Amino acid sequence: MDVEERFRLIKGVAEEVVTEEELRQLLETKSEPVAYDGFEPSGLAHLPVGIYRPLLLKDLLRARVRFKLLLADSFAWINNKLGGDIERIRDAGRYFVEVWRAAGVDMRRVEVIWHKEHFADEDYWRKVILIAKNHTLRRTLRSLAIAGREEDASNPAAFVFYPSMQCADIFHLRADICQLGLDQRKVNMLAREIADKRGMVKLLGYEGCGVGGKPVVVSHHMLLSLQGFAPKAEQSRQKVALAIEAKMSKSMPESAIFVHDSREEISRKIAKAYCPMREVEGNPILDYTKEIIFRAFDEFTIERPAKYGGDVTYYSYAELERDYREEKLHPQDLKNAVAEYLDRLIAPVREHFERNREARELYERVKSYNVTR
Repeated sequence: MDVEERFRLIKGVAEEVVTEEELRQLLETKSEPVAYDGFEPSGLAHLPVGIYRPLLLKDLLRARVRFKLLLADSFAWINNKLGGDIERIRDAGRYFVEVWRAAGVDMRRVEVIWHKEHFADEDYWRKVILIAKNHTLRRTLRSLAIAGREEDASNPAAFVFYPSMQCADIFHLRADICQLGLDQRKVNMLAREIADKRGMVKLLGYEGCGVGGKPVVVSHHMLLSLQGFAPKAEQSRQKVALAIEAKMSKSMPESAIFVHDSREEISRKIAKAYCPMREVEGNPILDYTKEIIFRAFDEFTIERPAKYGGDVTYYSYAELERDYREEKLHPQDLKNAVAEYLDRLIAPVREHFERNREARELYERVKSYNVTR
């Protein structure tokens, strides 16, 4: 596979690349660049974690990227996920790995790392302090959205460590590519700013990584919650802030689809989803069609009675969006088809946890834990 094809695959998982020129340069100089993503283990897997992430991972592995998945148990503990119970958090991490395996990811080609290994490493904490010394408290507070927390004087002081720690992970893992969600953009850009400071690349042990000592940022799309958003009311909102607020969250079960939902449950939730006629922006059903269905399938067939035009098959999202804008495709017909195709992707994961005794016991254990946002 040549550089251009690898570039196309990696760019295809992204909503934003900083920068495309650097990504191409990286691929020209490294046959197997290292990319990473980090997850706070908490709760049950929903579409973004259980279906979307595996689809992106498969494309990245095809592009000969060495992928490191960081199970951020320490961050989840700081962020008080699952009540701050570290053993429950680690159960959730093991469950996530089982979900990715059930979704068809070749986990032999993915390096899974627990953040607790960083916690025990003195050199990691040296990097955290170096980073903290080289940016302002104001910059840290602006980055707190990555922890799902707004700037608030009543927050625990531990939250202040969060951005410097996540930034240190990039250098400690020697990741060439930060391949996280768009909601993590602020801290990824902070890492690039830190790397630009004189002498920091050497001090952080990051020589030979990234491009010119800076990580390339490949930010993927944040799937919308079933509630979507009304675009006219959101025109003035900053793109990243809106992505964070409107994303699908497992702590809001009725606004999310989970990999354990039955076919009936998926249909019920999709039927209630925000999907106004002709409206594309902020429409979660079109969002899943574009980001999941057309990524997983070569074609998308919508079944409908002959009196409403009969069945129609689409081979690209652009065709479908055009028909939707022109009212040639009714929201209810689209919803029915999306529910069907999502179930095709979810069913193997759901059935794995039903058939496999150890996986089922792990799922039941995590399911019993309270989810905290």
